[in-house]
Amino acid sequence: MFTQMYHEKFIRFPQGKTKAVTFSYDDGVSADVRLVEILNKNHLKGTFNLNTQLFDAQEWHGRMDLNGVLKTFKGSVHEIALHGARHLFLNKVSTPEGVRELVLNRLQLEEAFGAIVQGLAYAYDARTAEICALLPALGVVYARTTEDTHTFNIPSDFLRWNPTVHHRSPEFRGLAEQFFRIDPTCEIKNRESKLFYLWGHSYEFEEDDNWNLIESFAERAGRAAEIWSATNIEIYRYVTAYRSLVFSMDGERTYNPSAIPVWLEVRGKIYKVEPDQTVAFDK
Repeated sequence: MFTQMYHEKFIRFPQGKTKAVTFSYDDGVSADVRLVEILNKNHLKGTFNLNTQLFDAQEWHGRMDLNGVLKTFKGSVHEIALHGARHLFLNKVSTPEGVRELVLNRLQLEEAFGAIVQGLAYAYDARTAEICALLPALGVVYARTTEDTHTFNIPSDFLRWNPTVHHRSPEFRGLAEQFFRIDPTCEIKNRESKLFYLWGHSYEFEEDDNWNLIESFAERAGRAAEIWSATNIEIYRYVTAYRSLVFSMDGERTYNPSAIPVWLEVRGKIYKVEPDQTVAFDK
């Protein structure tokens, strides 16, 4: 083992898994019902971004009414997140109106679902510096863009969370194959865990008549033992907990101040660090 690898620490997902998959689908349309069925069948989780003032806008890609949304998502393993109350371009309205768009969206979702909603997908990927700066004050902890990275990196800035790829992208199949084949533990210089973030709109599968695209991806992801399936908020919370670890000066011990257990790899060994626990690494 190279000296560099000997000293570095590598994030591992729950149970020491080296890869994770997360989904983000917009608008709360009727095709989400089929997508949820596919995810459930393969024991996967998704995040669905909803416009509360557009429920039952059938003319706009078949948006579901409130009852349909609740039936599809409430009480499930899936996350609901903000997408703006009216799906406005946040860079085409005043900052106060943009804030109202997000606050109203959050209030209405939390009331309907009896939940705390902290995630956001920017409608049209439209935003301003002022709106972005205000997100923490609005209780938003992550915000997804539409800027595909074509990588499997964990984001450094969750308020500008760039996904891996849109499922309509011509690069999707190749990236998926690369992701399934890669083994971070066999890498020399980049042994960090990998994250595949897929996004889009479920009505696109209807329009393109290619439900098999997501079905095959979900089947493969669901049966891969090394892959953790998580919602966007679960990814955010886990990575945030990992990044909160406190290390001793010599790097040979770590303390977990968070409320959830985290895993990491040190010198080829996986360690689980429980909340409020200090763990010493084997030398």
